Amino acid sequence: MKGAQAAIGGSADQEPSNPVRGEATLVIAGRPYLLRPTFDALVCAEEELGSLFALVERAGEGALRLTEIATLFWHCLAERGALTREDVGEAVIAQGLATAAKPLRVLLGEILKGRS
Repeated sequence: MKGAQAAIGGSADQEPSNPVRGEATLVIAGRPYLLRPTFDALVCAEEELGSLFALVERAGEGALRLTEIATLFWHCLAERGALTREDVGEAVIAQGLATAAKPLRVLLGEILKGRS
């Protein structure tokens, strides 16, 4: 079961991501971490980054900065353990922006549509 969970976005001790709930997965140091855009997580991100709608607009214009991506991911991590923000930023760089854009799209989509 461990392999199946990792393949769909979870880990042995973590439930898999559920895109229907607006969740995504970010691989950090070879381990998948669940990104869950809860109300609290998004409020914390907004306090630091400013308006989330402006963040979405910047993303649409291709003007989103690396630090903004890492900050949004940091606040949406369901479990941080011993991770630092630098670990999150390094993971984005290590896998490349094209790969990091996949979970980013999920989170930004959730910000725009809300929960039904």
